[in-house]
Amino acid sequence: MRALVVERSVARFAAARVASALPAASGWANGPGRRLGPLQLKETDAPEPPSPEWLTVRPLLSGICGSDLATLDGRSSRWFEDIVSFPFTPGHEVVGEAEDGRRVVVNPLLPCATRGIDPPCPDCAAGRPNRCHNLVGGLLPPGLQVGYCAGTGGGWSGFLVAHRSSIFEVPAGLSDEAAVLVEPTASALHGALAIEGTGRELVAVVIGAGMQGLATIAALARWREDVAAIIAVAKHPDQQRLARQLGATVVAEPAEIRRAVRRRCGGSILDGGQLSGGADLVIDCVGSPASLADALAVTTPGGTIVLTGMPGPARVDLTPLWQREVTLRGSYAYGTERHDPSGRHSFELAFELVGEAGLERLLSATYPIDHHAEAVSHAAGAGRRGATKVAFDLRREKRR
Repeated sequence: MRALVVERSVARFAAARVASALPAASGWANGPGRRLGPLQLKETDAPEPPSPEWLTVRPLLSGICGSDLATLDGRSSRWFEDIVSFPFTPGHEVVGEAEDGRRVVVNPLLPCATRGIDPPCPDCAAGRPNRCHNLVGGLLPPGLQVGYCAGTGGGWSGFLVAHRSSIFEVPAGLSDEAAVLVEPTASALHGALAIEGTGRELVAVVIGAGMQGLATIAALARWREDVAAIIAVAKHPDQQRLARQLGATVVAEPAEIRRAVRRRCGGSILDGGQLSGGADLVIDCVGSPASLADALAVTTPGGTIVLTGMPGPARVDLTPLWQREVTLRGSYAYGTERHDPSGRHSFELAFELVGEAGLERLLSATYPIDHHAEAVSHAAGAGRRGATKVAFDLRREKRR
């Protein structure tokens, strides 16, 4: 089969990191045919299911995520080095056809159950596989998720393998273009539901209006009855328009975030730019030093910041975290949503949200894997180009 493969290469990762800082460059490739980074299109063997509990899945569409771009540009944290195995095929946002004929989306997590580890770790036993302690061991080589594990393959290829417990059948009425957005939507709504209700009305700020931010806005509007106002921080005109359509009460450009929060929440802006009050809940969907500094500046004393955008190494002044007793918590992946009255899984809620909110419109472009340079370049510049999600279309790839 054909697959886009990332191989371990210190030199290529270093070149990608340098190139990512250049204007109009996607760090691993600056135009079709030029490969500075570690990604290449190859003929390779399809991965083999490690046990009868695994199924082969043929990807139909597979999205390009911000974490994929960070990996290709050499900007991802060294935290991941020991929990990734090479060579791996990227792609964890997948709608595909399972070998039993079902159209499915894949939960890419690789916790104890998928690795055949018994007894499971305490968090897996408690229904929190996103906090699994065993990212190595069992039936698989190291890997945080499908798409970062040499033993599973990934969505940017003809085939991958997935554990039976990790696949969700796509409802008949949902298109492939909508279904490929279920995984990123599940991740976003997990962050939107991360904190329990307080019994009073909240003001929420969502920083960033890419796929993660827009799906977060839609999830807050759909499921958080305790959120009285959503202030969206969006840089580009198309992002601002979509944020309003999906439920934002106020939309502000990044430079205006402090003024927008002060107008809604009251208080004053001090000479240093911080607010005397602020918002109760701030969801940072970017994960940059600048976005985290903004989040700290506009969170009310005793408020909560939820970090859903994948951060890298950062230097940020954490004094307001201490002085204002702000809670900073991460939100990773998905799981059973205790905020939902029925305790459904994030993916089940995501199917509902994608359909009800019409999130299919956030899929801006698709490319065959032959055009991977253009696809990744488009995804890297999505916001300024009026796009949200870019995906690979593998429906014409030859069957094995």
